[in-house]
Amino acid sequence: MSYAMVVTAPGGVENFRLLERDVPQPGPGEVLLRQTAIGLNYIDVYFRTGLYPWGVPADLITGGEAAGVIEAVGPGVDLPVGQRVAYTVRNGAYASHRVIAAEDLVPIPEGISDEIAAAVMLKGLTVHYLIHHSYPAAAGDCVLVHAAAGGVGLLAGQWLKHKGVRALGTAGTAEKCALALAHGYDAVIDYKTRDFVAETMRLTEGKGVKAVYDSVGAVTVKKSVEVLETFGTLVSFGQSSGPALDFRITDLSRGSLRLTRPTLFHHTAQPGWLRKASAEMFDLILKGTIRVEIGQRYDLKDVAAAHTALESRKTTGCTILTP
Repeated sequence: MSYAMVVTAPGGVENFRLLERDVPQPGPGEVLLRQTAIGLNYIDVYFRTGLYPWGVPADLITGGEAAGVIEAVGPGVDLPVGQRVAYTVRNGAYASHRVIAAEDLVPIPEGISDEIAAAVMLKGLTVHYLIHHSYPAAAGDCVLVHAAAGGVGLLAGQWLKHKGVRALGTAGTAEKCALALAHGYDAVIDYKTRDFVAETMRLTEGKGVKAVYDSVGAVTVKKSVEVLETFGTLVSFGQSSGPALDFRITDLSRGSLRLTRPTLFHHTAQPGWLRKASAEMFDLILKGTIRVEIGQRYDLKDVAAAHTALESRKTTGCTILTP
């Protein structure tokens, strides 16, 4: 037998329930994966609450990144049984076993644990497209990253530093600010005690930043625009505080600004991107350029508690669920 944590209907964490089921079997082009580590992400909350549309009427299995071991393969698959692999897809990760398309899998290199792989497939690849495509930060640039002490934020600070970029961040407590500072940021602003707009302008001597990477949404987007220099770029890639409904396209006219709202899965759908970007990310982890901070671990059956902690901003770094 296997099990999954399903969401019975859109709503709160009380809608999670454990569903026992037979171990699924792979079809053509698919593998059966015994999952060993699952990453927690805010997109999981978006799906659980119904902010993002479901593809099923009920009992959604959410979760977008995980690692595990191949236990069986379907026709046409050349991956070996026993191979450790990781993936990021829209949903389906909150399970002890799952069937998944072989083309969605990335082999895990020696020297990288299943937990580390599960922690970075969605978050690390998000950082990759943010800083290489959405706004390709270059050496000498200064940028601002919101939620700097979160899973994406801690990875972004280190990767930006590696690229020679001056990264400023925001976080919600002194402890989170200190954590982000230890992960590549030049300065981190406690947004609960200081105005991040005024502080960003002070830190840049009134010039502003080339780009803002904003995953917070409602409470930050309009202010994020205020710290961009002329021709700057607002990269809005999440909405943990809700959608920015008061934002208007005309707000960009203050500096001939650019706005982009990217998603990871448009990038992973590009031929060759997933393997190439994953290889670059794993290489930086193996070299020690990027350290992966796993701040919390939960049993998969306690996923409701993990969601509650994430939504109440009590987490730092990456959170791992263990089946």
